[in-house]
Amino acid sequence: MTATWWLMQGEAAVGELRQYGVDQPVFLCHFTPGPAWETVRAQFEAWSALRGQDPDGSRTAQIIRSIMDLGLRLVPTDDSPSMALFTECILRIDGHTARLRC
Repeated sequence: MTATWWLMQGEAAVGELRQYGVDQPVFLCHFTPGPAWETVRAQFEAWSALRGQDPDGSRTAQIIRSIMDLGLRLVPTDDSPSMALFTECILRIDGHTARLRC
């Protein structure tokens, strides 16, 4: 069975995630940008581009905080409860693929 989620910011659709596999404990998804993608794109691209050492975690924390501040949530299409990003799940988007850990 595969799952589908809407990435939402308020009532605006940021994108759709469709599961195509699992790499425990991560769901592997195809990502299709929605109408509100451009408003959050820079933050996800910054996290995707984060490379190199981050000994104290400050660079990672700064990028994650900028995503948390967007107030994003994942809304499953199966009527399960929605999940707040970085509170109840972690999402990385890289182009048209995404990795979701809940």
